[in-house]
Amino acid sequence: MLRRGATARVSNDRVFAEIAIKQLSVLAREWGFYRKLLGSALARNVPSNAGCDTRQTQGEKMQARHSLVLASFFALFIAYLDRVNISVAAIAMQESLGWSETEKGLVLSSFFIGYMSAQIVGGVLADKYGGKKVLLWSLVAWSVFTILTPLAGSASFAMLILVRIGLGLGEAPLSPAVLSLFGRWIPETERSRAVAIYSSAAIAGTIVALLVTGFAVSRFGWQAVFYGFGGVGLVYAVWLARAVHERPQKHPRITPEERALLEDAVGAQPGGEIPWRQIWSLRPIWALLVTFFCTSWSLYVFMSWMPSYFASVHGLDISSAGIYTMAPWAVMFVMMNVAGWIADTLISRSWDITTVRKLMQSIGLLGSAMFLFITRTVTTPEMALLSLSGALGLLAFAYSGSAPNILDIAPRFGGVVFGVMNTLGTLPGIIGVATAGWLVDTTGSYDSVLLLAGVIGVVGALVYILMGSAKQLID
Repeated sequence: MLRRGATARVSNDRVFAEIAIKQLSVLAREWGFYRKLLGSALARNVPSNAGCDTRQTQGEKMQARHSLVLASFFALFIAYLDRVNISVAAIAMQESLGWSETEKGLVLSSFFIGYMSAQIVGGVLADKYGGKKVLLWSLVAWSVFTILTPLAGSASFAMLILVRIGLGLGEAPLSPAVLSLFGRWIPETERSRAVAIYSSAAIAGTIVALLVTGFAVSRFGWQAVFYGFGGVGLVYAVWLARAVHERPQKHPRITPEERALLEDAVGAQPGGEIPWRQIWSLRPIWALLVTFFCTSWSLYVFMSWMPSYFASVHGLDISSAGIYTMAPWAVMFVMMNVAGWIADTLISRSWDITTVRKLMQSIGLLGSAMFLFITRTVTTPEMALLSLSGALGLLAFAYSGSAPNILDIAPRFGGVVFGVMNTLGTLPGIIGVATAGWLVDTTGSYDSVLLLAGVIGVVGALVYILMGSAKQLID
């Protein structure tokens, strides 16, 4: 039995290594393509309204605001490496530390306690004191907690729970800080793509973490994963401190043309009292909260239950289920960036911004719901792969709807509004995943899970269509 298990383990390692090489090469090619586009196509739709013709200069080299988008992408990429790695490492950790399934579940879910707790606080601090400071604090904090994970696990179970909560607290301010920076750096004709490129880092980080962690654990032990990934974060923080600047006016290497463009097209500055009463009284803000909750419901259910779905419904082994799970995420990574390009292109062609946001959100939620309903009827793993790739591929469009809509409504308070929105959007990571498990136990199938996710998506789309707006409502 030991020899057979060892043989199977080596076989699995080879499978995952081959998958990792293929997937990483695909992501590298795709990211190289998007990086080239950032210097030219991303700026192509920016109007020349800063008193000079910016089109030629925008395409000659990477602009300062595009470097900010790249820097933010890799920050979120590292965050998801550090967040997701334990989902694979926990298998070895459970064996080494003697956890029960309940204790393993507590370790995996404790992250969200800290993550939910600091979203709004992170947004408030970013909008008041500046997104760069909060971004750097966030990166250093979660990297330190990642490095502390093996030490805490060896010390006691309670200490590990506290470190995982600390990791959540550290990662929570990241996206509010980035959205706060985008509000001061990104013109409205580029916001969809900027947010889409940034958000797609979560997908890329998830794929790489799932692939690399298993391979690294088998070669170097589970402790090395946390030391390595945490160390990468600290090194990146040193570079980020020099590369990112709070406002265009503070950037020492920005071109005069780009500075003039951003002063005219953006102009948002940090500081000022946060208009809480106005935020809570606006119908479009409530539409954002509801639709983002519904978007996150499908996302978290996919993230947690897709491998189990392929394994239990279609009888795939662990390796095959992993392969089938990766493909829909790769599709979502690509389509998230495609959707951002489409949205900004429509806006640059004088489409009403509200219409564009509602169109993207509707395609995302209604299209995803349609494929979820189709998935309930498929009978082969290949058809399930196609339908779930369609569901995640279309869900990607929603991230060019609700996410950049924050900067349309309140560009100066994008951090705090996103903090509020993402606090509610994190709830499906707890109740949605748990509800899915309860439905599978109760009904014995995934039909009700897919049906519920689809219905919630339809509700989110309808609420946003009826109540959403892209007008600037908060100065």
